[in-house]
Amino acid sequence: MIMAWKFRRRVKVIPGVHLNFSKSGISTSIGVKGASVTLGSSGAYLNTSIPGLGIYNTVVRPG
Repeated sequence: MIMAWKFRRRVKVIPGVHLNFSKSGISTSIGVKGASVTLGSSGAYLNTSIPGLGIYNTVVRPG
């Protein structure tokens, strides 16, 4: 069995804005609990959820 290592780090810049670092690059997340937009090299993502219930939706716009 082969296990691949992954890397991800999230840093809060100001409330509601995060920088995300991973092996595939850097992205920015802007939003509040339950709704955010993530912008990165692979496109834009609109993330919505109902906090506490585990129900979520992600819409991808390739870039």
